[in-house]
Amino acid sequence: MITLDVNGQKYNLNIKPHDTLSDVLRDKLGLIGVRVSCSEGECGSCTVLIDGIPSTSCLMLANQLENKKITTIEGLGSPDDLHPIQQAFIEEQGFQCAFCTPGIILTAKQFLEENPNPTAEEVSFAMSGNICRCGAYPFIVKAVLNAAEKMRH
Repeated sequence: MITLDVNGQKYNLNIKPHDTLSDVLRDKLGLIGVRVSCSEGECGSCTVLIDGIPSTSCLMLANQLENKKITTIEGLGSPDDLHPIQQAFIEEQGFQCAFCTPGIILTAKQFLEENPNPTAEEVSFAMSGNICRCGAYPFIVKAVLNAAEKMRH
């Protein structure tokens, strides 16, 4: 039995020692915004924030994350009150199929907290750990720059 702090709520969970964080979030908590594609930590689709740091949840064992704050895309705004990054992705069409979008948005959140006034090149580099199979990279960069502007005001 472990306790995980996910999106500001504590969950007491019975898990197996080999359960990954992505599996626990998806299968035990129903947080399907955590997407699993490569299962090797290469694509970024399973990215969540662990104590504010983007982390690939497919490579992390859930039992190692007690006393850590875990944030998934479901914890970043709501349908009635979108986070500025979510709103910017809609405005700039920063996604196509949207499979990669939750991980990209969470990566962008941490990046913009550290660099509130980025250049397009800095955004491209910061997002380089997240693969968009649709190739929406120019729109992703525009969305992150739009989000930076929104978050500065």
